[in-house]
Amino acid sequence: MNYIEFSSKIDATPAVIWDILTDKDQLLAGNVGITRLEGDIRLGNKIKLWAEVGGDRAFPIKIIEMDMNKKMVWQGGMPLGLFTGTRQFNITQDGNGSIFHLREDYTGLLTNMIRKSMPDMNPSFEKFVLAIKRLAEAKAGETQS
Repeated sequence: MNYIEFSSKIDATPAVIWDILTDKDQLLAGNVGITRLEGDIRLGNKIKLWAEVGGDRAFPIKIIEMDMNKKMVWQGGMPLGLFTGTRQFNITQDGNGSIFHLREDYTGLLTNMIRKSMPDMNPSFEKFVLAIKRLAEAKAGETQS
């Protein structure tokens, strides 16, 4: 399986979720699994991300797609397309709330070899999505008060 995905129903609007996903300060403070992030989360920008699962390793990422309140795509990997990870953040309206879906696809000639050396990313994805849920629902509760 050359992808990982996790999703959750969130009792908050897509705009609330989007605000968190595109604000590095909220991501860093929110215990989402990101320990450091350099750069601004904007279309076409390159950022560097350090994650709990990666230790001291920085992951260079380019933001290749943004559709406000709906979808964002990050991409990183090795030169010449030998290994590429493409992470999609999708938000869909669902009644008064939203469905947040996170998926990362792996492609390239070295995919199978690299995937074997990677840690299990499922707990990391679950932690990220559930942290976004917690943050968004807390923020949505503040605006309703």
